[in-house]
Amino acid sequence: MTQRLHLVFGGELVDPTKNAFKNVDDIHIVGIFPNYASAYDAWKSEAHRTVDNAHTRYYIAHLHRLRDEETSASPTEELE
Repeated sequence: MTQRLHLVFGGELVDPTKNAFKNVDDIHIVGIFPNYASAYDAWKSEAHRTVDNAHTRYYIAHLHRLRDEETSASPTEELE
């Protein structure tokens, strides 16, 4: 069975119409979740908690899409 990991993170944006964080060091990592449903629940909780701050956004990153196990890795990915 393939694992479909999801990362939930967020923080304050420079401009609420863009996706650039004001301070990357202050990004809030909510966690890594084993499926979309649990990631969505965590995202929704954080989004509701910060609803009064228009500059704060939370996102769900589909970690399982970042690497296709069927494609061979580049030499830099195979460092020992």
